[in-house]
Amino acid sequence: MPSISPLSVVDPKAELAPDVHVGPFCMIGPDVRIGPGCKLISHVTILNRTTIGKNNTFFPNAVIGAAPQDKKYRGGPTRLEIGDDNAFREAVTIHIGTEPPSGHGLTRVGSGNLLMVNCHVGHDAQVGNNCILANNVMLAGHVHIGNNVAMMGLVGLHHYVTVGDYAYLGGAARIHHDVPPFVKVDGEDRVRGLNAVGLRRAGFPEADIEALDDACRRLFLRRTPMALAVEEFINTHGMNPAVCTLIEFLRRRNQGKNGRYLESLRTR
Repeated sequence: MPSISPLSVVDPKAELAPDVHVGPFCMIGPDVRIGPGCKLISHVTILNRTTIGKNNTFFPNAVIGAAPQDKKYRGGPTRLEIGDDNAFREAVTIHIGTEPPSGHGLTRVGSGNLLMVNCHVGHDAQVGNNCILANNVMLAGHVHIGNNVAMMGLVGLHHYVTVGDYAYLGGAARIHHDVPPFVKVDGEDRVRGLNAVGLRRAGFPEADIEALDDACRRLFLRRTPMALAVEEFINTHGMNPAVCTLIEFLRRRNQGKNGRYLESLRTR
C-alpha cells in the first residue's frame, strides 16, 4: 500500500501506485492518478483529472491540477498530464485545461523538468522535456515550451507564445512574441545571440553551432526587417539542418498575429 500520513486526506477513488509516499497535510482528489516512485513531501494539493507519471517529487505548498483562472471555464472534464522525473518545488501551481473552442482541454508537462519556487503554468499550456523554470517564472494560458529550454527568474510569457527548443530566457525577460530555438533572449523580446553554451552542453556538433551563430548574427543583430532578413539569408546561404529549423520557426512566427503563431489558430 502507498505510504500515506494520517494527517493527509486522500479520496478513496484516487489511484496511487503502491510505492507512492504522501507526507502530512496533503490533499488528493478523486480523479487523480499518481504513478510509481512519486513523493509528496507535505502540504501538497492535487485536484481534478490529473494524471502523473513516475518518480515525480512535489515540495510543500504545490497546488497541482486546480481549476483554470479563466472566466470562460465552466467546470468541464478537462485534464492535466505530467510525465516522469520532474521536480515541482515550493508553491508551484499548474492548472488544468479549458473547454473547446477556446481551449483544447489539456495542460501537459513532459519529463525531466525542474520547476523552481513559485512557478506558474497556466491552463492549456504545454511544457516539453528537460526544461528549467527558475523562481517565479510565469507561463500564461496556451503557452507552448519546447525541449531543453532554460528560463531564469521572473520571466513572464504572454498567452499563446511558443518557445523553441534550446532557447535561453534571461532573468525578468518579458516575452510577447514567439522565441526562436537555439537563441538567448532577455529584456522585452530582444534576441542577444546564440545559446552556444547550452548547445555545447547538449552535444551539438561545432559545425552546427558555427552555422547557427552566423545565422543569428545575420538575422537578429542587424536592423533589417525580419521578413526581409530571412529571405535574404535563404537566397545567399546554404542551409545547415539546424539553421533550417530556425528559419522554419521564423517563417511560422511571421504568419501569426502579433508574432504569436498559436494565436492565429485561436478561432479554429
